[in-house]
Amino acid sequence: MSNALSRRSALLLGGGVVLGTAGAVVSAGTASAASNWVGLTVITANVGRGNLAAREPAIRAVRGYSTEHPNYRPLVGWQEINEGDTGEPAMIARHFAGAYTTTFLRHDRSYRVPISVPDPWRVVSSTTTRAHGGVADRKSPPRWLNEVVLRHANHPNLEFALLNTHYIANAYNGDRLDRLKPYWHLMKDLHRARVLHHHNQGRLVIWTADTNKANYVRATGRDAERRAFLAGVDRINWLPGNGTVRAELLETWTIDMRVDGHDARAARFRLRVA
Repeated sequence: MSNALSRRSALLLGGGVVLGTAGAVVSAGTASAASNWVGLTVITANVGRGNLAAREPAIRAVRGYSTEHPNYRPLVGWQEINEGDTGEPAMIARHFAGAYTTTFLRHDRSYRVPISVPDPWRVVSSTTTRAHGGVADRKSPPRWLNEVVLRHANHPNLEFALLNTHYIANAYNGDRLDRLKPYWHLMKDLHRARVLHHHNQGRLVIWTADTNKANYVRATGRDAERRAFLAGVDRINWLPGNGTVRAELLETWTIDMRVDGHDARAARFRLRVA
């Protein structure tokens, strides 16, 4: 997949309209189409706290400033924001300002997994749901799943749901403690339910997450759910809706964050109303 489109070409697509086709793609909808393609880059980014001085450069790298491509604006699902450290909301607000709305960043409970939404996408609705409480002896906070329904400002029928979350660690990685597995599965059950909630309403669903399970496959268990990355804990998946909106994956890449063991992962899609 990473050879389907060059990184430079992906940047050129920006957040605007894409004309024509782009070689090998992965289809997530029907073959017919009734509108131009619209480019969309989705990033999942666990900022971490191993090297505190590297956090702001990492957030700036996720934003991907480019004087050559000023319209490049990724949609970002963040994890581990203000989790065991402070200052990250201000960093995100500083680098994702202007043409951005960052939902849940100042939420009193689900602030650890905010979502940065770029123009020309508009937030139609937002929902946050608690999966489970914290685990004090592991210094693990309560876990929440955040979601937004997004609609393109210039194409009112071009709509999808973006979900973002962070599963508990050390159930299926790290220490692999059996007593933590029920917490992990509470999130998995919620994740599945919320993806299918939007799917059953006919929406395309894209989700970002730190799953804390290297061999994680699908939130829903359905073959129709596709994966941008086939290994690692940081994932971007998508599940087609009723075919009204078509999505195709063009390219994937990673962004070196240099904070801890996580690199941000990016997936370049194109969408259109079918």
